Amino acid sequence: MRYDGFKRRPAFSRAALASVLALSMAVSFPALAQEEPQGAVRTATGGDLIGYGSIHHPTIGRDGMVVAQNKIAARIGAEILRQGGNAVDAAVAVGIAETLTLPRAGNIGGGGFMLIYDAASKKTVAIEYYGQAPLGVKPDFLLGVDNRVDRDKVQSFKGVTVPGTVAGLYEAHRRFGKMPWAKLIQPTIDLATKGMVMSDDEALALARRKEAMAKDPGGALKVFFKLDGSAYAPGDLFKNPDLAWTLRQIQARGADGFYKGPVAARMVAGIQAGGGIITLEDLAAYKANVLEPIWSDYRGYRIAYMPPTSAASSVAEAMNIIEQFPIAEMGQGNVASMHLIAEALKIAVLDRRYSGGGPQWTTPAKGIASKAFAKERAKLISMDRSLDSKTLPGLDPHPFEGPDTTHFSVADKDGNVVSNTYTLTASFGAHVAAPGTGFLLNNSLGNFDWNPRPTSLGNKIEPGKRAQSTISPIIVFKDDKPWVATGTPGGGTIVATMVQMLVNLIDFKLNVAEAAQRPRVHQAGVDGALQLEEAIPQDLVAGLVAKGHKVERSQIIGSTQSIMIGSDGVFYGAADSRRPDSAAVGVRQF
Repeated sequence: MRYDGFKRRPAFSRAALASVLALSMAVSFPALAQEEPQGAVRTATGGDLIGYGSIHHPTIGRDGMVVAQNKIAARIGAEILRQGGNAVDAAVAVGIAETLTLPRAGNIGGGGFMLIYDAASKKTVAIEYYGQAPLGVKPDFLLGVDNRVDRDKVQSFKGVTVPGTVAGLYEAHRRFGKMPWAKLIQPTIDLATKGMVMSDDEALALARRKEAMAKDPGGALKVFFKLDGSAYAPGDLFKNPDLAWTLRQIQARGADGFYKGPVAARMVAGIQAGGGIITLEDLAAYKANVLEPIWSDYRGYRIAYMPPTSAASSVAEAMNIIEQFPIAEMGQGNVASMHLIAEALKIAVLDRRYSGGGPQWTTPAKGIASKAFAKERAKLISMDRSLDSKTLPGLDPHPFEGPDTTHFSVADKDGNVVSNTYTLTASFGAHVAAPGTGFLLNNSLGNFDWNPRPTSLGNKIEPGKRAQSTISPIIVFKDDKPWVATGTPGGGTIVATMVQMLVNLIDFKLNVAEAAQRPRVHQAGVDGALQLEEAIPQDLVAGLVAKGHKVERSQIIGSTQSIMIGSDGVFYGAADSRRPDSAAVGVRQF
Protein backbone atom coordinates (compact mmCIF):
# COMPACT_ATOMS: atom_id res chain seq x y z
CA MET A 1 0.00 0.00 0.00
CA ARG A 2 1.41 3.39 -0.96
CA TYR A 3 1.61 5.96 1.87
CA ASP A 4 1.96 9.62 0.85
CA GLY A 5 2.11 11.10 4.33
CA PHE A 6 -1.63 11.20 4.83
CA LYS A 7 -3.71 8.79 6.86
CA ARG A 8 -6.46 7.05 4.99
CA ARG A 9 -9.94 8.03 5.99
CA PRO A 10 -13.23 6.27 5.34
CA ALA A 11 -14.78 7.21 2.02
CA PHE A 12 -17.80 9.50 2.11
CA SER A 13 -21.01 8.40 0.51
CA ARG A 14 -22.47 10.83 -1.99
CA ALA A 15 -25.30 11.62 0.42
CA ALA A 16 -22.89 12.31 3.27
CA LEU A 17 -20.74 14.51 1.05
CA ALA A 18 -23.76 16.49 -0.08
CA SER A 19 -24.85 17.08 3.51
CA VAL A 20 -21.35 18.30 4.49
CA LEU A 21 -21.27 20.69 1.56
CA ALA A 22 -24.72 22.01 2.43
CA LEU A 23 -23.68 22.53 6.05
CA SER A 24 -20.44 24.25 5.09
CA MET A 25 -22.27 26.72 2.85
CA ALA A 26 -24.87 27.41 5.52
CA VAL A 27 -22.29 28.41 8.13
CA SER A 28 -19.92 30.36 5.87
CA PHE A 29 -19.34 34.02 6.69
CA PRO A 30 -21.58 36.11 4.40
CA ALA A 31 -19.20 39.06 4.08
CA LEU A 32 -16.31 36.87 2.98
CA ALA A 33 -18.16 36.14 -0.23
CA GLN A 34 -20.02 39.45 -0.08
CA GLU A 35 -23.60 39.43 1.04
CA GLU A 36 -25.49 37.46 -1.59
CA PRO A 37 -29.02 38.14 -2.86
CA GLN A 38 -31.84 36.36 -1.08
CA GLY A 39 -32.36 32.89 -2.49
CA ALA A 40 -28.94 32.77 -4.18
CA VAL A 41 -27.80 29.21 -4.81
CA ARG A 42 -24.12 28.33 -4.94
CA THR A 43 -22.98 25.33 -6.95
CA ALA A 44 -21.05 22.75 -4.93
CA THR A 45 -17.86 22.64 -7.01
CA GLY A 46 -14.14 23.10 -6.49
CA GLY A 47 -13.22 20.05 -4.43
CA ASP A 48 -13.00 21.88 -1.08
CA LEU A 49 -15.41 20.57 1.56
CA ILE A 50 -15.57 24.00 3.21
CA GLY A 51 -16.89 25.55 0.02
CA TYR A 52 -14.98 28.85 -0.06
CA GLY A 53 -16.00 31.11 -2.93
CA SER A 54 -12.97 33.42 -3.08
CA ILE A 55 -9.21 33.18 -3.50
CA HIS A 56 -8.54 36.30 -1.44
CA HIS A 57 -10.09 36.87 1.99
CA PRO A 58 -10.24 39.99 4.13
CA THR A 59 -8.85 40.29 7.63
CA ILE A 60 -11.72 39.91 10.09
CA GLY A 61 -11.71 42.21 13.10
CA ARG A 62 -14.07 43.32 15.84
CA ASP A 63 -14.37 46.57 17.82
CA GLY A 64 -12.61 48.52 15.09
CA MET A 65 -10.16 48.25 12.20
CA VAL A 66 -7.22 50.16 10.73
CA VAL A 67 -5.94 49.46 7.21
CA ALA A 68 -2.80 51.26 6.03
CA GLN A 69 0.10 50.96 3.65
CA ASN A 70 2.46 50.60 6.61
CA LYS A 71 1.89 47.86 9.18
CA ILE A 72 3.65 49.68 12.04
CA ALA A 73 1.38 52.69 11.63
CA ALA A 74 -1.67 50.43 11.35
CA ARG A 75 -0.77 48.77 14.65
CA ILE A 76 -0.35 52.17 16.31
CA GLY A 77 -3.81 53.19 15.11
CA ALA A 78 -5.39 49.94 16.30
CA GLU A 79 -3.80 50.40 19.72
CA ILE A 80 -5.35 53.87 19.98
CA LEU A 81 -8.75 52.24 19.33
CA ARG A 82 -8.04 49.62 22.01
CA GLN A 83 -7.29 52.40 24.49
CA GLY A 84 -10.72 53.95 23.90
CA GLY A 85 -9.94 56.37 21.10
CA ASN A 86 -12.31 56.82 18.20
CA ALA A 87 -11.68 56.59 14.45
CA VAL A 88 -10.46 60.19 14.21
CA ASP A 89 -8.03 59.69 17.10
CA ALA A 90 -6.64 56.61 15.38
CA ALA A 91 -6.42 58.44 12.05
CA VAL A 92 -4.37 61.22 13.65
CA ALA A 93 -2.02 58.67 15.19
CA VAL A 94 -1.60 56.83 11.86
CA GLY A 95 -1.12 60.07 9.92
CA ILE A 96 1.64 61.21 12.27
CA ALA A 97 3.27 57.76 12.46
CA GLU A 98 3.66 57.36 8.71
CA THR A 99 5.90 60.44 8.63
CA LEU A 100 8.44 58.15 10.29
CA THR A 101 7.44 54.72 9.05
CA LEU A 102 6.55 55.57 5.42
CA PRO A 103 8.61 58.68 4.56
CA ARG A 104 8.08 58.29 0.80
CA ALA A 105 4.41 59.26 1.20
CA GLY A 106 3.32 59.53 4.85
CA ASN A 107 3.96 63.05 5.90
CA ILE A 108 3.67 66.18 7.91
CA GLY A 109 5.47 67.95 5.07
CA GLY A 110 2.71 67.42 2.52
CA GLY A 111 -1.06 67.58 2.33
CA GLY A 112 -4.19 65.62 1.57
CA PHE A 113 -7.89 64.97 1.89
CA MET A 114 -10.02 63.33 4.58
CA LEU A 115 -13.63 62.14 4.71
CA ILE A 116 -15.14 61.63 8.17
CA TYR A 117 -18.46 60.04 9.08
CA ASP A 118 -19.53 61.09 12.57
CA ALA A 119 -21.92 58.51 13.99
CA ALA A 120 -23.31 60.79 16.72
CA SER A 121 -24.57 63.43 14.29
CA LYS A 122 -24.91 61.02 11.33
CA LYS A 123 -23.07 63.63 9.26
CA THR A 124 -20.22 63.24 6.79
CA VAL A 125 -17.68 66.03 6.45
CA ALA A 126 -14.71 66.57 4.15
CA ILE A 127 -11.48 68.16 5.33
CA GLU A 128 -9.26 69.48 2.54
CA TYR A 129 -5.69 70.16 3.63
CA TYR A 130 -3.75 70.13 0.38
CA GLY A 131 -0.61 72.15 -0.35
CA GLN A 132 -0.99 75.87 -1.00
CA ALA A 133 1.11 78.07 -3.30
CA PRO A 134 3.21 80.70 -1.50
CA LEU A 135 1.85 84.24 -1.69
CA GLY A 136 5.07 85.41 -3.35
CA VAL A 137 5.01 82.97 -6.26
CA LYS A 138 5.48 84.33 -9.79
CA PRO A 139 4.16 82.74 -13.03
CA ASP A 140 7.70 81.90 -14.17
CA PHE A 141 9.09 80.67 -10.84
CA LEU A 142 9.50 77.02 -11.86
CA LEU A 143 10.15 77.63 -15.56
CA GLY A 144 13.48 77.02 -17.25
CA VAL A 145 15.16 78.91 -20.08
CA ASP A 146 12.93 77.11 -22.60
CA ASN A 147 9.79 78.43 -20.86
CA ARG A 148 8.91 74.93 -19.69
CA VAL A 149 8.79 73.51 -16.17
CA ASP A 150 12.30 72.82 -14.91
CA ARG A 151 12.10 69.42 -13.15
CA ASP A 152 15.24 70.18 -11.13
CA LYS A 153 13.46 73.17 -9.63
CA VAL A 154 10.38 71.08 -8.84
CA GLN A 155 12.61 68.51 -7.08
CA SER A 156 14.08 71.11 -4.74
CA PHE A 157 13.09 73.58 -2.04
CA LYS A 158 11.63 75.72 -4.83
CA GLY A 159 8.93 73.10 -5.51
CA VAL A 160 7.49 73.14 -1.98
CA THR A 161 3.94 74.28 -1.23
CA VAL A 162 2.78 75.25 2.25
CA PRO A 163 2.22 71.85 3.95
CA GLY A 164 -1.31 71.12 5.15
CA THR A 165 -1.18 67.78 6.96
CA VAL A 166 -0.77 69.03 10.53
CA ALA A 167 -3.57 71.58 10.05
CA GLY A 168 -5.85 68.90 8.60
CA LEU A 169 -5.22 66.34 11.34
CA TYR A 170 -5.55 68.97 14.06
CA GLU A 171 -8.84 70.27 12.62
CA ALA A 172 -10.25 66.73 12.46
CA HIS A 173 -9.26 66.11 16.08
CA ARG A 174 -10.58 69.48 17.26
CA ARG A 175 -14.00 68.68 15.84
CA PHE A 176 -14.31 64.94 16.44
CA GLY A 177 -11.42 63.66 18.57
CA LYS A 178 -11.95 61.95 21.89
CA MET A 179 -8.49 61.26 23.37
CA PRO A 180 -6.02 64.04 24.27
CA TRP A 181 -4.06 65.30 21.25
CA ALA A 182 -0.73 64.80 23.01
CA LYS A 183 -1.39 61.11 23.55
CA LEU A 184 -1.87 60.56 19.82
CA ILE A 185 1.56 62.01 18.97
CA GLN A 186 3.48 60.13 21.68
CA PRO A 187 3.76 56.71 19.95
CA THR A 188 5.68 58.23 17.05
CA ILE A 189 7.90 60.29 19.35
CA ASP A 190 8.78 57.09 21.20
CA LEU A 191 9.44 55.21 17.96
CA ALA A 192 11.57 58.01 16.49
CA THR A 193 13.61 58.19 19.70
CA LYS A 194 14.07 54.49 20.44
CA GLY A 195 14.28 53.42 16.82
CA MET A 196 12.21 51.61 14.20
CA VAL A 197 13.30 48.33 12.64
CA MET A 198 13.75 48.95 8.92
CA SER A 199 11.68 46.64 6.70
CA ASP A 200 12.94 45.12 3.45
CA ASP A 201 10.63 47.32 1.39
CA GLU A 202 11.42 50.59 3.14
CA ALA A 203 15.16 49.93 3.19
CA LEU A 204 15.13 49.27 -0.56
CA ALA A 205 12.96 52.32 -1.29
CA LEU A 206 15.28 54.63 0.66
CA ALA A 207 18.48 53.16 -0.78
CA ARG A 208 17.24 53.86 -4.30
CA ARG A 209 16.82 57.56 -3.44
CA LYS A 210 20.35 58.22 -2.24
CA GLU A 211 21.41 60.10 -5.36
CA ALA A 212 18.35 62.37 -5.22
CA MET A 213 18.70 63.03 -1.49
CA ALA A 214 22.45 63.66 -1.84
CA LYS A 215 21.50 67.01 -3.38
CA ASP A 216 20.31 67.97 0.12
CA PRO A 217 23.20 66.70 2.30
CA GLY A 218 22.35 68.74 5.40
CA GLY A 219 18.69 67.75 5.49
CA ALA A 220 17.35 64.67 3.71
CA LEU A 221 20.63 62.74 3.39
CA LYS A 222 21.54 63.40 7.02
CA VAL A 223 18.16 62.15 8.26
CA PHE A 224 17.61 59.07 6.12
CA PHE A 225 21.12 57.68 5.70
CA LYS A 226 23.84 56.69 8.14
CA LEU A 227 26.65 59.05 9.20
CA ASP A 228 29.00 57.50 6.64
CA GLY A 229 26.41 57.99 3.89
CA SER A 230 25.50 54.32 3.61
CA ALA A 231 21.93 53.12 3.40
CA TYR A 232 20.05 51.39 6.20
CA ALA A 233 19.69 47.66 5.63
CA PRO A 234 16.64 45.53 6.44
CA GLY A 235 16.63 44.86 10.17
CA ASP A 236 18.67 47.96 11.04
CA LEU A 237 17.38 50.30 13.73
CA PHE A 238 16.43 53.68 12.28
CA LYS A 239 16.16 56.66 14.63
CA ASN A 240 15.05 60.19 13.80
CA PRO A 241 15.73 62.55 16.74
CA ASP A 242 15.02 65.66 14.64
CA LEU A 243 11.52 64.40 13.88
CA ALA A 244 11.02 63.60 17.57
CA TRP A 245 11.91 67.23 18.35
CA THR A 246 9.43 68.53 15.74
CA LEU A 247 6.67 66.27 17.04
CA ARG A 248 7.21 67.48 20.62
CA GLN A 249 6.45 71.03 19.46
CA ILE A 250 3.29 69.81 17.70
CA GLN A 251 2.38 67.70 20.71
CA ALA A 252 2.61 70.69 23.04
CA ARG A 253 1.00 73.38 20.87
CA GLY A 254 -1.17 71.59 18.31
CA ALA A 255 -1.13 73.07 14.81
CA ASP A 256 0.54 76.23 16.13
CA GLY A 257 3.53 74.07 17.05
CA PHE A 258 4.07 73.52 13.34
CA TYR A 259 2.91 76.74 11.67
CA LYS A 260 4.34 79.14 14.25
CA GLY A 261 7.36 79.12 16.54
CA PRO A 262 10.60 77.09 16.31
CA VAL A 263 9.46 74.48 13.75
CA ALA A 264 8.17 77.17 11.41
CA ALA A 265 11.40 79.14 11.82
CA ARG A 266 13.57 76.11 10.97
CA MET A 267 11.33 75.22 8.04
CA VAL A 268 11.41 78.69 6.51
CA ALA A 269 15.15 79.06 7.04
CA GLY A 270 15.82 75.76 5.30
CA ILE A 271 13.41 76.41 2.43
CA GLN A 272 14.71 79.90 1.71
CA ALA A 273 18.36 78.79 1.96
CA GLY A 274 17.52 76.26 -0.76
CA GLY A 275 15.94 78.88 -3.05
CA GLY A 276 12.32 78.43 -1.98
CA ILE A 277 10.02 81.33 -1.19
CA ILE A 278 7.73 80.14 1.62
CA THR A 279 7.60 82.68 4.45
CA LEU A 280 6.52 82.67 8.08
CA GLU A 281 3.44 84.58 6.93
CA ASP A 282 2.57 81.81 4.46
CA LEU A 283 2.73 79.22 7.23
CA ALA A 284 0.81 81.27 9.80
CA ALA A 285 -2.02 81.94 7.32
CA TYR A 286 -2.62 78.30 6.35
CA LYS A 287 -6.01 76.81 7.24
CA ALA A 288 -7.63 73.45 6.53
CA ASN A 289 -10.95 73.74 4.71
CA VAL A 290 -13.97 71.93 6.19
CA LEU A 291 -16.44 71.25 3.39
CA GLU A 292 -19.53 69.31 2.36
CA PRO A 293 -18.81 66.11 0.43
CA ILE A 294 -19.86 65.70 -3.18
CA TRP A 295 -22.71 63.18 -3.07
CA SER A 296 -23.74 60.76 -5.76
CA ASP A 297 -25.05 57.21 -5.92
CA TYR A 298 -24.32 54.11 -7.93
CA ARG A 299 -26.89 51.35 -8.42
CA GLY A 300 -28.58 52.23 -5.14
CA TYR A 301 -25.44 52.77 -3.04
CA ARG A 302 -24.99 56.33 -1.80
CA ILE A 303 -21.39 57.51 -2.09
CA ALA A 304 -19.57 60.40 -0.41
CA TYR A 305 -16.81 61.82 -2.61
CA MET A 306 -14.19 64.40 -1.67
CA PRO A 307 -14.89 67.90 -3.04
CA PRO A 308 -12.30 69.90 -5.05
CA THR A 309 -9.44 70.29 -5.34
CA SER A 310 -9.73 66.48 -5.20
CA ALA A 311 -10.53 64.64 -8.43
CA ALA A 312 -13.21 62.52 -6.76
CA SER A 313 -15.95 64.19 -8.80
CA SER A 314 -14.24 62.62 -11.83
CA VAL A 315 -14.62 59.21 -10.19
CA ALA A 316 -18.30 59.99 -9.71
CA GLU A 317 -18.60 61.00 -13.37
CA ALA A 318 -16.99 57.76 -14.56
CA MET A 319 -19.23 55.69 -12.27
CA ASN A 320 -22.35 57.50 -13.50
CA ILE A 321 -21.32 56.84 -17.11
CA ILE A 322 -20.71 53.14 -16.42
CA GLU A 323 -24.10 52.96 -14.69
CA GLN A 324 -25.71 53.50 -18.11
CA PHE A 325 -24.39 50.08 -19.20
CA PRO A 326 -25.03 46.53 -17.88
CA ILE A 327 -21.42 45.89 -16.91
CA ALA A 328 -22.35 43.06 -14.51
CA GLU A 329 -23.70 41.11 -17.49
CA MET A 330 -20.47 41.69 -19.41
CA GLY A 331 -18.39 39.94 -16.75
CA GLN A 332 -15.32 40.97 -14.81
CA GLY A 333 -11.89 41.30 -16.40
CA ASN A 334 -12.84 40.75 -20.03
CA VAL A 335 -12.56 42.82 -23.22
CA ALA A 336 -16.06 44.32 -22.99
CA SER A 337 -15.82 45.50 -19.38
CA MET A 338 -12.24 46.80 -19.78
CA HIS A 339 -13.28 48.68 -22.94
CA LEU A 340 -16.23 50.31 -21.16
CA ILE A 341 -14.09 51.35 -18.20
CA ALA A 342 -11.40 52.77 -20.51
CA GLU A 343 -13.96 54.81 -22.48
CA ALA A 344 -15.54 56.21 -19.32
CA LEU A 345 -12.08 57.18 -18.04
CA LYS A 346 -11.24 58.99 -21.29
CA ILE A 347 -14.33 61.15 -20.91
CA ALA A 348 -13.66 61.83 -17.22
CA VAL A 349 -10.04 62.76 -17.96
CA LEU A 350 -11.09 65.26 -20.63
CA ASP A 351 -13.67 66.82 -18.32
CA ARG A 352 -11.10 67.29 -15.56
CA ARG A 353 -10.01 70.46 -17.37
CA TYR A 354 -12.87 72.13 -15.50
CA SER A 355 -11.30 71.20 -12.14
CA GLY A 356 -9.04 73.54 -10.25
CA GLY A 357 -8.19 75.15 -6.95
CA GLY A 358 -9.57 77.95 -4.85
CA PRO A 359 -9.90 80.64 -3.97
CA GLN A 360 -9.45 81.84 -7.56
CA TRP A 361 -11.39 79.02 -9.26
CA THR A 362 -14.67 77.29 -8.41
CA THR A 363 -14.89 73.78 -9.87
CA PRO A 364 -18.38 72.78 -11.11
CA ALA A 365 -18.00 69.55 -9.13
CA LYS A 366 -21.72 68.91 -8.65
CA GLY A 367 -22.25 69.27 -12.38
CA ILE A 368 -19.39 66.88 -13.16
CA ALA A 369 -20.82 64.37 -10.67
CA SER A 370 -24.43 64.74 -11.81
CA LYS A 371 -26.48 61.97 -13.42
CA ALA A 372 -27.72 64.26 -16.19
CA PHE A 373 -24.19 65.23 -17.24
CA ALA A 374 -23.07 61.58 -17.23
CA LYS A 375 -26.08 60.56 -19.30
CA GLU A 376 -25.08 63.01 -22.01
CA ARG A 377 -21.45 61.91 -21.92
CA ALA A 378 -22.36 58.20 -22.02
CA LYS A 379 -24.00 58.74 -25.42
CA LEU A 380 -20.50 59.05 -26.91
CA ILE A 381 -19.52 55.48 -26.04
CA SER A 382 -19.68 52.71 -28.60
CA MET A 383 -18.98 49.16 -27.47
CA ASP A 384 -17.39 48.49 -30.88
CA ARG A 385 -14.78 51.22 -31.17
CA SER A 386 -12.55 53.37 -28.99
CA LEU A 387 -12.82 57.15 -28.63
CA ASP A 388 -9.94 59.51 -29.36
CA SER A 389 -9.44 63.28 -29.26
CA LYS A 390 -11.01 63.62 -32.74
CA THR A 391 -14.21 61.81 -31.74
CA LEU A 392 -14.50 62.99 -28.13
CA PRO A 393 -15.98 66.51 -27.91
CA GLY A 394 -15.96 68.57 -24.75
CA LEU A 395 -19.08 69.49 -22.79
CA ASP A 396 -19.29 72.29 -20.23
CA PRO A 397 -20.55 70.86 -16.90
CA HIS A 398 -21.59 74.26 -15.50
CA PRO A 399 -25.20 73.97 -16.77
CA PHE A 400 -25.47 70.66 -14.90
CA GLU A 401 -24.50 72.20 -11.53
CA GLY A 402 -27.01 71.72 -8.79
CA PRO A 403 -21.96 73.82 -7.55
CA ASP A 404 3.67 58.53 -4.17
CA THR A 405 0.64 59.29 -2.05
CA THR A 406 -0.78 56.87 0.54
CA HIS A 407 -4.21 56.02 1.89
CA PHE A 408 -5.51 54.67 5.18
CA SER A 409 -8.99 53.77 6.37
CA VAL A 410 -10.20 53.60 9.97
CA ALA A 411 -13.49 52.46 11.52
CA ASP A 412 -14.40 52.17 15.19
CA LYS A 413 -16.97 50.20 17.20
CA ASP A 414 -19.25 53.23 17.57
CA GLY A 415 -19.77 53.64 13.83
CA ASN A 416 -17.30 56.46 13.11
CA VAL A 417 -15.32 56.14 9.87
CA VAL A 418 -12.31 57.94 8.37
CA SER A 419 -11.09 57.66 4.78
CA ASN A 420 -7.86 59.62 4.32
CA THR A 421 -5.40 60.03 1.46
CA TYR A 422 -2.35 62.27 1.76
CA THR A 423 0.80 62.87 -0.23
CA LEU A 424 4.18 64.46 -0.79
CA THR A 425 3.21 64.40 -4.53
CA ALA A 426 6.30 62.59 -5.88
CA SER A 427 7.61 59.57 -4.00
CA PHE A 428 9.71 61.16 -1.23
CA GLY A 429 8.40 64.57 -2.32
CA ALA A 430 11.09 67.08 -3.22
CA HIS A 431 13.73 64.84 -1.56
CA VAL A 432 14.57 67.70 0.80
CA ALA A 433 14.21 68.34 4.53
CA ALA A 434 14.76 71.62 6.33
CA PRO A 435 17.76 71.08 8.66
CA GLY A 436 16.75 70.12 12.18
CA THR A 437 13.14 69.18 11.35
CA GLY A 438 13.47 65.47 10.42
CA PHE A 439 10.71 65.28 7.78
CA LEU A 440 10.57 65.46 3.99
CA LEU A 441 8.88 68.32 2.19
CA ASN A 442 6.48 68.04 -0.74
CA ASN A 443 7.03 69.07 -4.35
CA SER A 444 3.37 69.89 -4.98
CA LEU A 445 4.06 73.28 -6.56
CA GLY A 446 4.79 71.34 -9.74
CA ASN A 447 1.15 70.18 -9.84
CA PHE A 448 -0.03 73.55 -11.13
CA ASP A 449 -0.33 74.34 -14.83
CA TRP A 450 2.80 76.41 -15.47
CA ASN A 451 2.26 76.72 -19.20
CA PRO A 452 2.46 80.41 -20.21
CA ARG A 453 -0.80 79.66 -22.02
CA PRO A 454 -2.49 77.34 -19.48
CA THR A 455 -4.40 74.39 -20.91
CA SER A 456 -6.29 73.83 -17.64
CA LEU A 457 -9.07 76.31 -16.96
CA GLY A 458 -8.75 76.23 -13.18
CA ASN A 459 -5.23 75.01 -12.38
CA LYS A 460 -2.94 77.80 -13.54
CA ILE A 461 -0.42 78.95 -10.94
CA GLU A 462 -1.61 81.83 -8.76
CA PRO A 463 -0.49 83.08 -5.30
CA GLY A 464 -2.22 81.41 -2.36
CA LYS A 465 -3.96 78.86 -4.59
CA ARG A 466 -4.34 75.12 -3.97
CA ALA A 467 -3.38 72.76 -6.77
CA GLN A 468 -5.60 70.29 -8.55
CA SER A 469 -5.16 66.72 -7.27
CA THR A 470 -6.16 63.23 -8.37
CA ILE A 471 -6.61 62.14 -4.73
CA SER A 472 -10.05 60.56 -4.16
CA PRO A 473 -10.90 59.08 -0.74
CA ILE A 474 -14.39 57.56 -0.71
CA ILE A 475 -17.03 56.31 1.74
CA VAL A 476 -19.82 54.10 0.35
CA PHE A 477 -23.11 53.87 2.27
CA LYS A 478 -25.57 51.00 2.46
CA ASP A 479 -28.91 51.46 4.21
CA ASP A 480 -27.71 54.92 5.32
CA LYS A 481 -24.70 53.50 7.18
CA PRO A 482 -21.04 53.43 6.14
CA TRP A 483 -20.37 50.20 4.28
CA VAL A 484 -16.96 50.65 2.65
CA ALA A 485 -14.16 53.16 3.23
CA THR A 486 -11.48 53.09 0.56
CA GLY A 487 -8.87 55.08 -1.30
CA THR A 488 -5.55 54.68 -3.08
CA PRO A 489 -2.25 56.30 -4.01
CA GLY A 490 -1.09 56.30 -7.60
CA GLY A 491 -1.05 59.83 -9.04
CA GLY A 492 -2.81 59.79 -12.40
CA THR A 493 -3.98 56.20 -11.89
CA ILE A 494 -6.10 57.02 -8.81
CA VAL A 495 -9.34 57.67 -10.70
CA ALA A 496 -9.05 54.38 -12.63
CA THR A 497 -8.22 52.43 -9.48
CA MET A 498 -11.19 53.78 -7.55
CA VAL A 499 -13.59 53.15 -10.44
CA GLN A 500 -12.52 49.50 -10.65
CA MET A 501 -12.67 49.04 -6.89
CA LEU A 502 -16.28 50.26 -6.81
CA VAL A 503 -17.33 48.24 -9.86
CA ASN A 504 -15.74 45.10 -8.35
CA LEU A 505 -17.63 45.59 -5.09
CA ILE A 506 -21.02 46.68 -6.39
CA ASP A 507 -21.41 45.18 -9.87
CA PHE A 508 -19.38 42.01 -9.52
CA LYS A 509 -20.19 41.53 -5.81
CA LEU A 510 -16.65 40.58 -4.81
CA ASN A 511 -15.60 40.63 -1.19
CA VAL A 512 -13.45 43.63 -0.26
CA ALA A 513 -10.16 41.70 -0.45
CA GLU A 514 -11.01 40.08 -3.78
CA ALA A 515 -12.06 43.47 -5.15
CA ALA A 516 -8.70 44.94 -4.16
CA GLN A 517 -6.57 42.14 -5.62
CA ARG A 518 -8.12 41.81 -9.08
CA PRO A 519 -5.85 43.05 -11.92
CA ARG A 520 -6.37 46.67 -12.99
CA VAL A 521 -6.22 48.83 -16.09
CA HIS A 522 -5.46 52.54 -16.50
CA GLN A 523 -6.31 54.78 -19.42
CA ALA A 524 -3.42 57.22 -19.91
CA GLY A 525 -5.27 60.23 -21.30
CA VAL A 526 -7.64 60.46 -24.23
CA ASP A 527 -5.11 59.42 -26.87
CA GLY A 528 -2.73 57.55 -24.59
CA ALA A 529 -2.28 53.84 -24.03
CA LEU A 530 -4.62 51.55 -22.16
CA GLN A 531 -2.22 50.18 -19.56
CA LEU A 532 -2.73 46.63 -18.28
CA GLU A 533 -1.23 45.08 -15.18
CA GLU A 534 0.84 41.99 -15.96
CA ALA A 535 -1.78 39.65 -14.45
CA ILE A 536 -4.26 40.44 -17.24
CA PRO A 537 -4.04 37.60 -19.81
CA GLN A 538 -2.28 38.37 -23.07
CA ASP A 539 -5.04 36.74 -25.10
CA LEU A 540 -7.34 39.68 -24.26
CA VAL A 541 -5.02 42.20 -25.91
CA ALA A 542 -6.09 41.36 -29.47
CA GLY A 543 -9.74 42.08 -28.60
CA LEU A 544 -8.85 45.48 -27.15
CA VAL A 545 -6.63 46.37 -30.10
CA ALA A 546 -9.49 45.43 -32.45
CA LYS A 547 -11.63 48.10 -30.76
CA GLY A 548 -8.92 50.72 -31.39
CA HIS A 549 -7.07 50.73 -28.05
CA LYS A 550 -3.34 51.28 -27.85
CA VAL A 551 -2.35 48.65 -25.30
CA GLU A 552 0.79 48.49 -23.17
CA ARG A 553 1.87 46.58 -20.09
CA SER A 554 2.14 48.40 -16.78
CA GLN A 555 3.66 47.92 -13.37
CA ILE A 556 1.19 47.75 -10.49
CA ILE A 557 -1.68 50.24 -10.55
CA GLY A 558 -2.79 51.75 -7.22
CA SER A 559 -2.82 50.31 -3.71
CA THR A 560 -6.25 50.43 -2.08
CA GLN A 561 -6.49 50.25 1.71
CA SER A 562 -10.10 49.44 2.49
CA ILE A 563 -12.59 48.48 5.20
CA MET A 564 -15.98 46.86 4.67
CA ILE A 565 -18.39 46.97 7.62
CA GLY A 566 -20.74 44.00 7.81
CA SER A 567 -24.39 44.30 8.78
CA ASP A 568 -23.43 42.44 11.96
CA GLY A 569 -20.88 45.12 12.88
CA VAL A 570 -17.89 42.93 12.02
CA PHE A 571 -15.05 44.70 10.19
CA TYR A 572 -13.43 43.27 7.07
CA GLY A 573 -10.08 44.83 6.22
CA ALA A 574 -8.31 44.57 2.87
CA ALA A 575 -4.69 45.71 2.69
CA ASP A 576 -3.69 45.73 -0.97
CA SER A 577 -0.72 43.39 -1.45
CA ARG A 578 0.63 45.68 -4.17
CA ARG A 579 2.48 47.39 -1.29
CA PRO A 580 4.52 44.82 0.68
CA ASP A 581 4.29 46.48 4.13
CA SER A 582 0.53 47.14 4.10
CA ALA A 583 -1.64 45.65 6.82
CA ALA A 584 -5.20 45.40 8.09
CA VAL A 585 -5.24 45.38 11.89
CA GLY A 586 -8.40 44.75 13.88
CA VAL A 587 -8.80 45.77 17.49
CA ARG A 588 -9.74 42.16 18.19
CA GLN A 589 -8.68 39.38 15.82
CA PHE A 590 -9.02 35.66 16.41
